[in-house]
Amino acid sequence: MNDKASVPPSSEGAPTRHYGMVALIFLTFFVISLVTNVISTINPDVGQSFGLNLTLVGLLAFAFFIAYGVMSIPAGMLLERFREKPVMIAAFSLAVAGAMLISLFPSYPVFLLSLFLIGAGMAALQVAINPLLRVSGGEEHFAFNSVMAQLIFGSASFLSPFIYSYFVRNIGQASGEGKPLIGLMSKLVPADLPWVSVYWIFAVILVVMVVVMTVVRFPSVIKKEEERAGAWATHKTLFKNKVVLLYFLGIFTYVGTEQGVSFWLSKFLKVYHGYDPQTIGARRVALFWLLMTVGGILGLILLKLFESRKVLVGFAVAALIFLSLALFGPGPLALVMFPLMGFAASVMWPIIFSLALNSVSSHHGSFSGILCTGIIGGALVPPVIGALGDAFGLRQGMFFLYLTLGYILSIGLWAKPIILNETIAMKKKREAA
Repeated sequence: MNDKASVPPSSEGAPTRHYGMVALIFLTFFVISLVTNVISTINPDVGQSFGLNLTLVGLLAFAFFIAYGVMSIPAGMLLERFREKPVMIAAFSLAVAGAMLISLFPSYPVFLLSLFLIGAGMAALQVAINPLLRVSGGEEHFAFNSVMAQLIFGSASFLSPFIYSYFVRNIGQASGEGKPLIGLMSKLVPADLPWVSVYWIFAVILVVMVVVMTVVRFPSVIKKEEERAGAWATHKTLFKNKVVLLYFLGIFTYVGTEQGVSFWLSKFLKVYHGYDPQTIGARRVALFWLLMTVGGILGLILLKLFESRKVLVGFAVAALIFLSLALFGPGPLALVMFPLMGFAASVMWPIIFSLALNSVSSHHGSFSGILCTGIIGGALVPPVIGALGDAFGLRQGMFFLYLTLGYILSIGLWAKPIILNETIAMKKKREAA
């Protein structure tokens, strides 16, 4: 089966590229990030609003990211049966339902259900848009477009804390008078729960995305056999492979680290240094995601100069240093070191994912689904930190991140990929041969 989209050929005989669809996919990445990563910013307010201890606050991340464990593999199977457009419409609709639930009935149990529904929708979208991007933009441009998508993802993560700050700092305050949107939100949300306004905004954005997905014409996506999500029997066979399990744990620990830091850093800055989570804390979370984007650009350069395992080891060591300085340093140093954790984490996901796929010779589609299921690390690590924080203190709870970062560091030492990433030196050597 060939690897081209079933689209009309151009005058040169090459397949037609759907650059409008590429733009729509980039927009989808932006929305996914905007809705996902605001959780890291709002959790101190949610905890205060509902009188939650650290363990219960940590369950917010659990409710959202556990949906990835539930939905990733089934979403791949649904794509094989129903194709991208109906799955993406259903995914956005599921997210709309989640956003409307918390907007209309704000309470802690409802918020957990809402986060699960939104997470399930985001998981299905993540599974759908990568093969669609490959075909729409051209296989030869897939790597470039994937990097662009990650940069867009990071920009939305940077923006979402500022959206939160704008509403919570203006609703019910004199500064909000004369601002139509603030006036509307003041009528829609309880006066003591201004953070709920964020989900009204998300609900509107998600409804717009449902409408857009409905009217846009999608290209057909035809995958290579190895790219297809196989039957459940294929997944069970893969789970018996030690290499698959090791890399599943790699994705698990990476997402757990990313969310463990971003989710708790604002709370940590408040508890130990007295910084306001609605302003300084929100800005540090935004800077965490911005530096992750910047680090990704540097990572692209480094991967042309060094073998990916060495890059992973270097960034993991840097992350361990930054974490130690953030946890034990004074407030001004913590304000710098926590965001730098985003910089250090920037290359971990793509390197671990590529090492994983380059370590097996077949069933890449099913393996990708298993790796995406590893995103449940974001569901489990934050509540573990919260539970340890309730028992011993939040600083001690965040010691758990030394274990996750230690495992990520170990991947760079034991990984034995079948195919290595091509560096400039390797390319010159190959061309000279």
